[in-house]
Amino acid sequence: MPVMRTVIAALVVLAAVPALAADDILDAIEQARKAYQAGDMAGAKQQLDTASQLIGQKNAEGFATLLPKPLPGWTAEKAETQAIGAAMFGGVSTASRSYSNAKGDRVEISITGDSAMLMQFATLLNNPALAGAMGKLVKVGGLRAIQNNDGDVIVVVANKFVVHVQGSADAASKLAYANAVDVAALSKM
Repeated sequence: MPVMRTVIAALVVLAAVPALAADDILDAIEQARKAYQAGDMAGAKQQLDTASQLIGQKNAEGFATLLPKPLPGWTAEKAETQAIGAAMFGGVSTASRSYSNAKGDRVEISITGDSAMLMQFATLLNNPALAGAMGKLVKVGGLRAIQNNDGDVIVVVANKFVVHVQGSADAASKLAYANAVDVAALSKM
């Protein structure tokens, strides 16, 4: 009898696993497939748009994990994420975080991805002559970046993501924060 109870308990647990492991993205894709097969093009599109939005949200959450901890002497606010669907700007996922120090200086870092518009900006930054006209060329994580006259830093990562560091802090602080972003991990997303 104890063996039978163990087997039944194991079956109950295994039966619950698919329900616990449900994935909203895959569910939306599956609903889109069913709607398409049923000839419901509007329903299929709506479900695919939902899946796309959910993927954007998941990407933004991933970006947030790459925002650095506060540098010594600084504090940080909680990271914020946002995903805007394909209807706006071709879809954009963003994570941002603000940092401040006792002097009242502020730095904000944003990581943006999932946008075809970013590809056009990447083309500009990859051309040293055009990039140089936009500001001073600097290195961030081994990548070419631009630091403008206000000290803001912009770097394109893997031609898919833009890291933008801005705020009221001095140029050196902004560059230090840009270099604190894990661009190697971002390039693998």
